[in-house]
Amino acid sequence: MTKYIIRGGNPLHGEVSVSGAKNAAVAIIPAALLVEGVCRIENIPQISDVTLILNILQELGADIRVVNRNTMDVDCSRIRNSRAPYELMRKIRASYYLIGSLLGRFGSAEVAMPGGCDFGVRPIDQHIKGFVAMGASVEVRNGFIHARTENGRLIGAHTYLDVVSVGATINIMLAATRARGMTIIENAAKEPHVVDVANFLNSMGADIMGAGTDVIKIRGVETMRGGTYSIIPDQIEAGTYIAAAAAAGGELLIRNIIPKHLECITAKFQEMGVEVEEQDDALRVCRSGPLQRVNIKTMPYPGFPTDMQPQMAAVLCLADGTSVITEGVWDNRYRYVDEFKRMGARIQVDGKVAVVEGTGKLTGAPIQACDLRAGAAMVIAGLAAQGVTEIDHVYHIERGYEDIVGKLTGCGADIRVVVTPDDEDKQAQVG
Repeated sequence: MTKYIIRGGNPLHGEVSVSGAKNAAVAIIPAALLVEGVCRIENIPQISDVTLILNILQELGADIRVVNRNTMDVDCSRIRNSRAPYELMRKIRASYYLIGSLLGRFGSAEVAMPGGCDFGVRPIDQHIKGFVAMGASVEVRNGFIHARTENGRLIGAHTYLDVVSVGATINIMLAATRARGMTIIENAAKEPHVVDVANFLNSMGADIMGAGTDVIKIRGVETMRGGTYSIIPDQIEAGTYIAAAAAAGGELLIRNIIPKHLECITAKFQEMGVEVEEQDDALRVCRSGPLQRVNIKTMPYPGFPTDMQPQMAAVLCLADGTSVITEGVWDNRYRYVDEFKRMGARIQVDGKVAVVEGTGKLTGAPIQACDLRAGAAMVIAGLAAQGVTEIDHVYHIERGYEDIVGKLTGCGADIRVVVTPDDEDKQAQVG
């Protein structure tokens, strides 16, 4: 069992470099299935979700070669199997991107229902709507999504998404890349990682227009060559370090970022009284005075991202006054609240609304991460808390943050990893 032990109260000073975007990487790597050549993918984050996706591709028959720590050559030319391994697939939300990729490449796919963080149902009805519009038959049985076409190739179609969905936008785009004719996605998601996936595909020979707007047009191509592509920096990782500096105090230089992607996040921190200075590919974040209350509603990009909601809640526990958070994307993203209450937080939840009464302080306590972003929020809370915080279930955090302990330690945080035998190990030792 692995825990993070944090002794709070140390302001952060120094520099931290942001890794490649998790949400882009877990879509771009499956997208390599559409390419009959070698894809050199750079700036890949070293996180467990990426390891899982790479393992799935290898199980399918991909040839993967490590170039360096963050660069890999992925060759899916010899893959002939469209059934993905169940045990690996069920551990990760982004498993559904394999449906679009396999369907686009082979005209058929068998993929396990998505796993990952559990904060509400993950409907894939909009994904299926797009696949069906392109001529696929789709059914869900025995924990698998079975999709196939009669003629072995999808046909371009017009799809309107009933709700703005990042997953559906990317998945339909993947499937349409090698379909016959033109596919149009209306009410498409505009997140930076949607644009990044489109840019990756285009660099490999796809013909995609409009990514980053609410209408994306994909003209299907017969084949796609190989090439080299670098994944964008992680918007949410950068936002998490902004939140850490806001909560713990001090001054932090956050490097390897795209400032435009962070405007929806930095605006709220500036409203709270945090100094944010934008540079070419970096931000200087400084918090020396008290934090002010703010109200937040999470929305699709360019609104405030749902993946920053728990981290912001941690900071608002330390602010002066009462703040209101409205969750506009997921149904059940407040499961972390009970853990925060162990640290002295005053938060009341009613449906999708949380009222946070800032107390100006938190107290260290044993807590456990219940999902990826909630786990990051608990690290932030621990950095600012008085005393010692022990965070359990940190595998959630390591799904999406590369070396978070090392990066924070390098900025003056007192955080360490402790590995202890779990209960089964203890029983085996006694026996």
